[in-house]
Formats: sequence, C-alpha cells, structure tokens
Amino acid sequence: MFKHYNMNQVVLPLDLEIKLQEDDIAYAVNDIVEAIPDDAFINFLRDTGCPAYHPRMMMKIILCAYTQSVFSGRKVEGLLNDSVRMMWLAQGYEPSYRTINRFRVHPEVKELLRQCFVQFRCQLVQEEQIDEEAIFMDGTKIEANANKYTFVWRKAIEKYSANLVEKSNQMYDELLEKEIIPEIERESADELSTDELEKVVEKLDENVEAYNKKIEASEDGSERKRLRSERKTPKQYRKQFKDYVARKQKYQQDMETFGTRNSYSKTDHDATFMRMKDDHMRNGQLKAGYNVQLATEGQYALAYDVFPNPTDTRTFIPFLDHIEERFFKLPTYIVADAGYGSEQNYEDVIENRKRTPLITYNQYRKEKKKKYKENAFNVANWEYSEENDTFTCPNGKRLTFRYMSNRTDRYGYTRTFKVYECEDCSGCPLRSQCTKAKEGHNRRIYYNQKWEQQKAYTRQQLSEKETGEIYGKRKIEVEPVFGFLKANLRFTRFSVRGKEKVENELGFAFMAVNLRKYTAMNVNQPTDHKNNPNQNGSDHQQSMIGTIFKLFLASYVPASFISQKYLLVMVPGIICVS
Repeated sequence: MFKHYNMNQVVLPLDLEIKLQEDDIAYAVNDIVEAIPDDAFINFLRDTGCPAYHPRMMMKIILCAYTQSVFSGRKVEGLLNDSVRMMWLAQGYEPSYRTINRFRVHPEVKELLRQCFVQFRCQLVQEEQIDEEAIFMDGTKIEANANKYTFVWRKAIEKYSANLVEKSNQMYDELLEKEIIPEIERESADELSTDELEKVVEKLDENVEAYNKKIEASEDGSERKRLRSERKTPKQYRKQFKDYVARKQKYQQDMETFGTRNSYSKTDHDATFMRMKDDHMRNGQLKAGYNVQLATEGQYALAYDVFPNPTDTRTFIPFLDHIEERFFKLPTYIVADAGYGSEQNYEDVIENRKRTPLITYNQYRKEKKKKYKENAFNVANWEYSEENDTFTCPNGKRLTFRYMSNRTDRYGYTRTFKVYECEDCSGCPLRSQCTKAKEGHNRRIYYNQKWEQQKAYTRQQLSEKETGEIYGKRKIEVEPVFGFLKANLRFTRFSVRGKEKVENELGFAFMAVNLRKYTAMNVNQPTDHKNNPNQNGSDHQQSMIGTIFKLFLASYVPASFISQKYLLVMVPGIICVS
C-alpha cells in the first residue's frame, strides 16, 4: 500500500512559511534584517526608473544564501527557485544574479551590515548570551579573488625605475652632445621628470618633421637618400623616449598603488601577497590575500575589518579605532595573542583608551621556562643596583649607564633606550659566551625601561585569577569562529575584488556564521512567532488550514475533468466550480 500520490490533483498555493520548521534559520535571518531601522534604507530610494527590489528582501536572501555556503550570484538565483526558505524570504520575487551581485557590492550595503552587527550584539546582550566584559581579537588571512601569478613587487619597480632614470639621463646627454635637440629646462639634474621626457619627445618630433620637409622639398635622389639616413637617428631616439615616458608613468602609478605595501596583484590592486598556511605537502603558500581582523565574544563575531598588511601588530590600533567608531564602546578587557604585543599597542590601550590589555608578548612563554631563568648570561637574570643604576655581569664586572638612545621605526614610533656599557671586557674568560662584540669593544646593554614595565604589568595581569581566566578563554573564543567560517561554511576565498567590496562580502559571511550558531544554540527554544509583529501569525495560519482544506475537498474537481465546460474559479476564502 502506498501513500496517495496524484500529479493531476489541483493544489492550492499555500503560504510557504507553513513548510518551515519553527527553528529554521530563515526566521533568524528575517528577525535580524527587520531590526534594521527604516532610516538606513533611505539612500536606496530613487525617483526615476523602475521601482527597485526592497533592500530588506535583498539583504535577507543574500544572508540566507551565505548561511547555506552559497556565495555565487548565479547559485543564489538558483536557490530562489528551489529553496522554500528563500522563496518565503523573497515573497515570490526572483531577482537575477546581476541584481544580486550589484546589490551585495553596493557602497550603502556596508551601513546595512553595520546595523546588522549592532542590532545582533544588542540582542545578545539583552538575552544575556554575552556579558560585555571583554572582547577577543585575532586575525586570519583569506585568499583574494586574484590570479596567482599577477604579483608586482616594490623592490623590482624601484630597481627598474632607477635603471630608467640612468638610461634616460645618458641618452639625453647623447642628444645634447650630437646637437640633435637644444637643451631643455630641468627641475633637477638627477632625474628627468615625465613632463621633461615629453618635452624631449616634442623636440625630437620637431627634428623629424624638419627632415620630412627637407626630403619632400629635395628633388635630388642622392640628397633624399642622405636625409633619410640622417633622419633614422632622431626617429630611433624618439621611439626610445616615448617608451621611457610610458614606463615612467607606469612606475609612478605602481608606486601610488603600493602605498606602504611591498606588493600588489594586477587583478586586484587592493590585495597583497602574503604567506598563507602551508598546504598538505608543507609548502609555503604565497598568494594574494587580505588580513582579516575579528573581535568576538561568546564565539560570536561582533566587529571586523580588512587590512592589506600581513602582520597583526600594525592592525591593532586602527582596528580598535574602527570598532569604537562604527560598532560599540570597548569593554574593560581587550584580549589578544602575542602577535599584538608591542610597546606602542600597550601604550595605546593603557594610556589612551584606559582599558586593560590581556595581551602576551613574544618572549612571554619563553621567560617562564626553567632554562631561561637559569641562563646566567641573560640580562634579565643579572643583578641590578637601583641606587647606582648599574648591572653586574656573571664575571662580577659592572655595567654603568652611559647615555640615552632614541630609535624611530619606519612607521614613526620612537622608542627610548638606556645604554649601559661594561667597565672592561678585555681578558674576560666568559667573553665568548657573553657578547659578540669585537675585541677592544665592551659589552653594551640597550634597556627599554618603558617596555620592561609594560611586560611586568602584563605578567601581573595574567597571573591574577580573574584576568587569567579571561585570557584562558581566548583560544576557545576566536579560533572556533575562524574554523566555522573556513571549514563549515567553506568560505576560504573571496568572490569579489577591491577592499570595499571585500568588506561587504566579509560582513555577509561573518553574519552567516553568527546566525548559524545562534540558531543552533536556540534550537530547543522555539521562536514565539505569535507575538512577533514582523512575521505572519503562524497560529492564524494553522487555524486557517482546516477551513481551506474542507472547502477545497468539498469543491474538488479532478484536473482531467476540467475543460471548457468546467471552469475552476478560486477566490480568497472561496472555491467554486462554474
């Protein structure tokens, strides 16, 4: 015996929400987008042309598609025809893949995504799923939508540019020496600018044109042949200088594209070539990518940003500024790994933001080991006299303070060191173990007092019970979000190009991670759709089902009987046959 199955049976088009389970992720998507204020959609309004799809609907279908690991515009369009939850969120509309792709990279979508994260965090706080005590920061590298072998390196461009300057100066001197063109005014004797190179080309054009006129005016064959022979030289120089102009402009444009970076991709100028994680053969992967920074709490992504530089140290302060400006006020504790530990970062958090950094530094683990503590030649283990401001080496020699030294890095930050020097290292039996200084030079110590105080402060904070427990949550806070993003959601490569577009796509991806986790956490707590004004009343639908089907069965006519004689008329709430 089989269940009843008949393809010729007339089926009423019921509301698709009935097909969704109470804990379906479509409800979470709907709630978070409906929480966005109406003011955020004003910039999408336009006075002319065909009315656009509502931005709320577009946000919902793209977010829902990302929760299903669908990132292609064409596949999102396909889901609108296949997925019940997508049909319900779209309410019968079927935007094309072009419309979907244009919307998700729209500049105004960035503000909608920000509103999504702000509203989602408020909801988590209200439901007491996060306590706003700390944020946990980390970074990961995600491959850009760029070809592998389209790299441009700063050192190569600088080398080629220097060769161009040398060759152009040499050729210009040859032109003056051969008196092919007159001397032009130059801003600098070291380098010919682009405008000056173009002036040289103009002078050569005039020279060639003069030869052309002479050749046309001459009727003597031998004379014309001689003039054509002489014209070859300025024509060759003109061709070479035109090439110099094009290359000069290209190198200048390349240097502008680099900014502070050392490389970029030809297919995505905002992407930088970075060392990715090793592949299964343990080969280092150098690919165009972006450094993604994330702030989490409760394993939820609360704020994010994208940076072109591969190191996390330089992204810390800009990312905190970005969080405060666009997302939320910083909590008491800021937790991160040793990749963020630096003098400048500690100073910014403690002195400027008045927060507590729970951030280790590179030598933190090493300093706790027995081998480090028992190393007699380690300066940290040397005896220090605060009264005399001197260190004592393992051989009993004193290192006295000599002078202050300031070092400024390429980013403009200045560090101050106190320089100590040994009174006499000559004839010391421990010299080879203690220092690498040449004979005749004494051992020196560069002591950064501010950095040492910051390290002591960090060790104290991490040794306390409360703050130590907070820092202990770091690995289980941030890493699972990245793991879910890359392994479960399978988001390992961007599908758009350009930093602004990448930020939009990353926002959709992280919000998809949040919604999947939120739905899974609340699977045993069904959503109360009855009291939700943003959704259709499920109870009302359930009560209407019986009435609809009774009316339908009472007036059912098989499809095979329907002909010109019988016309099925459907009116909302009434079904009749005429």
